[in-house]
Amino acid sequence: MKIKSVKATPINLPLDAPYVWVFGELPGFSTTIVEVETEDGLVGIGEAPSPYAATLIREHLAPKLIGHDALDIAGAEFLCVPFWAGVQSINDSARIAAFGAVEMALWDLRGKAWNQPIYQLLGGAVRKDIPFTDYFSLRADGPIKLDGSRVRGEQTPEAVADYCVELHERYGTTYFEGKFSTQDPKVSLRMLELIRARLGEDIMLRIDSNQAYSLATARQLARPLEELGVRNWEDPVRTIEEMAELRRHCSIPFSTHNTDIARATAFRVPDAIVGNPAVLGGIGRMVRFVGACEHSAIDFWCYSGDSGVGSAAYLHLCAALGWIREPNQSLFRMQVTDVIAEGPFAPRNNTVRVPEGAGLGVTVSRERLAYCHQDYLKNGPMNKYHDPARPGTYRRLPLV
Repeated sequence: MKIKSVKATPINLPLDAPYVWVFGELPGFSTTIVEVETEDGLVGIGEAPSPYAATLIREHLAPKLIGHDALDIAGAEFLCVPFWAGVQSINDSARIAAFGAVEMALWDLRGKAWNQPIYQLLGGAVRKDIPFTDYFSLRADGPIKLDGSRVRGEQTPEAVADYCVELHERYGTTYFEGKFSTQDPKVSLRMLELIRARLGEDIMLRIDSNQAYSLATARQLARPLEELGVRNWEDPVRTIEEMAELRRHCSIPFSTHNTDIARATAFRVPDAIVGNPAVLGGIGRMVRFVGACEHSAIDFWCYSGDSGVGSAAYLHLCAALGWIREPNQSLFRMQVTDVIAEGPFAPRNNTVRVPEGAGLGVTVSRERLAYCHQDYLKNGPMNKYHDPARPGTYRRLPLV
């Protein structure tokens, strides 16, 4: 089963309303959809977490893969990132993530060729209803639609609490995660206080600060956050060293997107790593990484911001890997559209069912893919953090 072609399409995935965080406002995400076609007519799909992966794939990876056996994933890795196998200390993260998307597509092809879902190829499912959080944040108003309407963002702590109550009543949500990264942390604290007061002690509350706070401020926040029963605090400070110091003052578990597991083991923080299969180099590499996390007693879960293609890969991995015990992050509810015919996914009663079809079990909609690609061509990448007062510029709020 030889590879005939490799396509890479950058896309935009807009949110219904931009969320507000330490970087300003984020209106959505930009990724790359990969399609690997074989001479037999099968097409495998994957996703890279950056639009810039498209050029890397087209110009550097695709020419190496034409004519290669699509079932030989290890051989494809050696063709595309030979230095990775030989010199582990050299990490070209952009190229690794680009190959990770191709590798995902090769697993999808393998599942389609053998008529098996990916979780079966990984050894079978330990669970099929995959837990996810629903996300909350302060949000600006969404863009004006053709009909003149727009989503009104939650611009006060009271409005955010109302939104969480609605998710609870309409979808049965009891697992919540939200942005805790306002310049004045009292605003974020008020948000959590209201959610806890209105939904009670039994709901799960996790927060993500995106390294917004200095060590001194994080120390001051530790006690009130503990009293609110926060389940996990992601990236409360800038570095692993600061996180280790903060541990002396805080009993809340920490997580980070930093995948340096050797440093995490040495410093005994964080308690969890939050990742993405493409960033880790693909499905096979993520299986090994999660195994290393289990050996080191470090939890792992997946973050959000991908289309249904990348999200389906999360679902299969979480179905097969028992160590992924905590809920994954989810922005599904805020996504306007998706490139898959079955999406966007959305949790009900805190879970999303793993797809049962062959491979990833999802189908790319040509119409939706074209729409998301045209949005990228027209507007450029969405995950270019910006100052709302000056569109197209970058701003990071100062540490407080």
